Amino acid sequence: MFLGPCGVVAACGVAGVAVAAMLAIAGGNALSADKYSVKVPDGLAFAEFRGFEDWAAVGVSQARDLIEVIVANRVMIKAYRAGVPGNGKPFPDGSKMAKIHWTTKKGTEPGNTATMPDALHDIDFMVRDSKRFSRTGNWGYAQFNYDSASDTFAPLGTGSACGYVCHTGVKDRDYVFTAYGKR
Repeated sequence: MFLGPCGVVAACGVAGVAVAAMLAIAGGNALSADKYSVKVPDGLAFAEFRGFEDWAAVGVSQARDLIEVIVANRVMIKAYRAGVPGNGKPFPDGSKMAKIHWTTKKGTEPGNTATMPDALHDIDFMVRDSKRFSRTGNWGYAQFNYDSASDTFAPLGTGSACGYVCHTGVKDRDYVFTAYGKR
């Protein structure tokens, strides 16, 4: 877990990761065609994360009334597989994460008692760039809230430091909450 409100979050199993990843990819295809033109004022642009819909799943979580899937680009997945951040090394520059939030719903089919994603809520991003973000632990942050009525995204806040304060609690994990789930 890496952006949004800080709090206690429960992790799901590997099966949940696979399902959430499929939902992330399917959900990404239904989004507004202009999402890549949105930018946080004085901060990160959605376009910096082009292709996030196809990134590998790191993990899933549920906080309050939202279910979340966390995905990462190849640079970050390679680092996770090499043991970062547990091995004491930082993620390399170019590492990127996305956290996709949905509201939840309960299955309605006979025998389906699962809690699953419903409406898209927002998408959060992190990028590691030690030159651009040296004042915020080498990470830049962004959150884009989704409006289903207009099928558009709107940036939350300004600048690229919006998630930094929350992430200082995991400074020893290179400011990243989410552990890479065993496969």
